[in-house]
Amino acid sequence: MEKITSLQNARVKNVVHLSKARERKDQNIFVAEGFREILKAVDAGFNVKELYFSKEVNLHPESEKLFRKIPKALFFEVTKAVFEKMAYRENSDGLIALIVPRYLKPTDLKLPENPLILVLESVEKPGNLGAILRTADAAALDAIIVCDPQTDIYNPNVIRSSLGCIFPQQVATCTTAEALSFLRDKGIKSFAAALTAQQFYHETDFTVPSAIVMGTEADGLTEAWLNGADMQVKIPMCGVADSLNVSTSAAILIFEAKRQRGF
Repeated sequence: MEKITSLQNARVKNVVHLSKARERKDQNIFVAEGFREILKAVDAGFNVKELYFSKEVNLHPESEKLFRKIPKALFFEVTKAVFEKMAYRENSDGLIALIVPRYLKPTDLKLPENPLILVLESVEKPGNLGAILRTADAAALDAIIVCDPQTDIYNPNVIRSSLGCIFPQQVATCTTAEALSFLRDKGIKSFAAALTAQQFYHETDFTVPSAIVMGTEADGLTEAWLNGADMQVKIPMCGVADSLNVSTSAAILIFEAKRQRGF
């Protein structure tokens, strides 16, 4: 096991470069920080290639448990200064991992007979995507499809805001046309969240095979979804605002569907 003390070390520079989406794509690798997040990735079967740890920055007390789970990874002990240069966020438990991503298409998804899935179109903000993935995990959705993504699903902010909940879930990416085709082929009814809808979400039957479709906060869903979905639904807005944060809206719809299905 090598100990890295130089800020100019090539591996240290590479970890810093992986903050850029293009670098992650070119190297087919992403960075995860923190004991809880890395452990979720490992338990979900992701391949950890390298692990960096520092005993000088409050190393998580259960780190040995994690080390034993990834015997084939390359381990590097680093100084506090080196760790702080590589770390994207604070309170990383003294742990940084380089992990191979898992990219799924809708046809790769393993779905039950009566699935409940979430479709997100052109999601832009990593924090919103992460928050929605955390909600999806809490509701034990069968899958999430991200259409025409404007952010890398393995962006560090996605991992952080999801608390690592991106890892145990089936998350597929594709175009809107591919998602619409997939839902039709599988007989899954699509419910588009839209301010123009005539029907409220709590008056809608989500007990059938269902896909809840959410758009961006700024523009909502595109015409492709508004015209292509089986139904449009909306949330009653009783104040002066005409809409909610997309992660809040997704949570409301998801848990209504789960309530109808008896959780």
